[in-house]
Amino acid sequence: MEATQRNRCIGVFDSGLGGLTVVRRLMEQMPGEDIVYLGDSARVPYGTKSAETVRRFALQDAAFLMRFDPKLVVVACNTASASALEHLQGRLEVPVIGMIRPGAAAAAAQAPSGPFGVIATEGTIASGAYQRELAALAPGCEVLTGSCPLLVPIVEEGRGNDDPIVLHVLGDYLRLLQRKRPPVLVLGCTHYPLLTRAIAKLMGPDVALIDSGQAAALAVKRHLLDNDLAAPACRTGTLRCYSTDNPDRFAAVAGRFLGRAVSGVHWVGTDELNL
Repeated sequence: MEATQRNRCIGVFDSGLGGLTVVRRLMEQMPGEDIVYLGDSARVPYGTKSAETVRRFALQDAAFLMRFDPKLVVVACNTASASALEHLQGRLEVPVIGMIRPGAAAAAAQAPSGPFGVIATEGTIASGAYQRELAALAPGCEVLTGSCPLLVPIVEEGRGNDDPIVLHVLGDYLRLLQRKRPPVLVLGCTHYPLLTRAIAKLMGPDVALIDSGQAAALAVKRHLLDNDLAAPACRTGTLRCYSTDNPDRFAAVAGRFLGRAVSGVHWVGTDELNL
């Protein structure tokens, strides 16, 4: 494979800041890769919108990333992965990797026969995407789901694991799953890893938490290595961030998701995504 092919960037998009937890895992696994990230913060959250709207937004987000000639696109949003992945794979000329299949595969590897727990946005749960993937991997398994619509705005407000509001809301959302105690719980939204400690505290030590973003990053790494597309190990990768809302606020909050400071965030209007 020509070096120019390996040196092309990875495009990543999400409805807001949450996808930066996926970028963090990508950077840990593949520090030599250049990444272009689009956070559609002006239209967050996707999880409460219709599947048709999410598909339209996802196609616009991906089309923007294609301007940077990526070698692969990551849909770092479980809701968009559930509603739009097949549409994107059918339209883009580069491979597209989402969150659902890697997350489900990681859960099935942890507990081959289930039962499985999944918490995600309303849109992801309603799509049945995780339920279908888990059923394909573990036929006849029980899948216990919980939609958690308030967690995305709570996390983006900057509230953390010890915040009483976080613990109160999680306690309400996790009540059924706490009673059932599945051996595995999939965190089916890229915002949720920031609340891992609180979720683990409420679920107990016998429930393994699966980070769908970490699973997706490993899937990306495998794809690049298998297809001789990985950047040379000697390279130092770069990150370029775009936001459809206030770039200064994006930069100020992004560090919580990425684990390091973010500067130089570029603004792109949603009207430009419609071009």
